[in-house]
Amino acid sequence: GMERTQREFLLRRQLEAIRKELGELGRGAEDADPDDYRAKAEGRELPDAVRSAVGREVDRLERTSEQNPESGWIRGWLDTVLELPWGVETEDRLDVRAAAQILDEDHDGLAEVKGRILEHLSVRKLRSERGLGAVGGRGEGVILALVGPPGVGKTSLGESVARALGRAFVRVSLGGIRDEAEIRGHRRTYVGAQPGRLVRALREAGTMNPVVLLDEIDKIGSDFRGDPSSALLEVLDPAQNHTFRDHYLEVELDLSKVLFLATANVADTIPAALLDRLEVLRLDGYTEDEKVSIARHHLLARQRARAALRDDERGNHMPFTLIAGGRLIARP
Repeated sequence: GMERTQREFLLRRQLEAIRKELGELGRGAEDADPDDYRAKAEGRELPDAVRSAVGREVDRLERTSEQNPESGWIRGWLDTVLELPWGVETEDRLDVRAAAQILDEDHDGLAEVKGRILEHLSVRKLRSERGLGAVGGRGEGVILALVGPPGVGKTSLGESVARALGRAFVRVSLGGIRDEAEIRGHRRTYVGAQPGRLVRALREAGTMNPVVLLDEIDKIGSDFRGDPSSALLEVLDPAQNHTFRDHYLEVELDLSKVLFLATANVADTIPAALLDRLEVLRLDGYTEDEKVSIARHHLLARQRARAALRDDERGNHMPFTLIAGGRLIARP
């Protein structure tokens, strides 16, 4: 057995030497050399604490044999950390008139809700013009929670806010979550460990200041695996989330520049401590006139597209009937 292990080690070292001589570039992540990770870290704008942690892990990787399972854990951690968009941010487009136009294009009605969103954007613009920093910095900020029945446009409102600000949009579904590790991440010693959903959301967005929609925040559960709502308290607290620590990363992550929005069907099932972090905006539904306007401005074009009809094909060519609010909008 020792001879076989020594022979395998010798062949792997010879293979590595041959690859270096040939200058092969198409190696997989499992064959990545520690020098590759050092080069990636040097080419990135990493916070000092993150750079120090990456350097320590690369040193451990150099001292660890490839046959040791810990080698794979270290490579996975390094890949995750270096994939995060450290220092990458999008510039906010603080044009309130353009934001109002986008909200009106995407949604009919909801005057009170859209007015509160525009007020929030107006405050961000005013603070930026007066050099006070953006709302959402340390010790400031507000988390808007859109509460209403399914189908009233809560998620699409979040997308419109992201489009108005010129930010990336990421939706994080929280329905049915009972494991606290879904928010804080798993310890690296666990088999199949991975970071929490917020870290994965930042990696998906490609920026450190996206609009993150916490969907179905009222459906979070808790059991022997922990209480996810308690972890969300730190995430949504502007006085603490600038030093959020994911259990998998084990380095501080600044979430203060993320614009959080939340959605819920009912506010009664949201934990009281978590509800205190939120400003509830209720979307109870639409009036009859608003339903007719939605049908004309949004649903009619969608139904034409589904029926493979052009806009100039009307009247007897329309193979469907569209009724909204008791009114006939289109007939066959």
